[in-house]
Amino acid sequence: MSITAERKSELIKEYATADGDTGSPEVQVAILTERINNLTGHFDDHKKDNHSRRGLLAMVGQRRRLLDYLKRKKQGRYEDLIKRLNIRR
Repeated sequence: MSITAERKSELIKEYATADGDTGSPEVQVAILTERINNLTGHFDDHKKDNHSRRGLLAMVGQRRRLLDYLKRKKQGRYEDLIKRLNIRR
């Protein structure tokens, strides 16, 4: 369900805008997308797991807010991130 520390560090290296960058919207959205994808697969086997579904909806909402922020501030970075993560708009 959660991501490993190695996978998280790979995502940080891949989506960071500068060295030591862990808090930019790109990094946060990439980590949330990874967690959302993992949880989505979990629901194939556990259809009635409503407690985890609530957490999934919270993560999707957080990702949406971060993407909206990025779209307002830097349109080019937003479009690049959407393409890199293969998130349908």
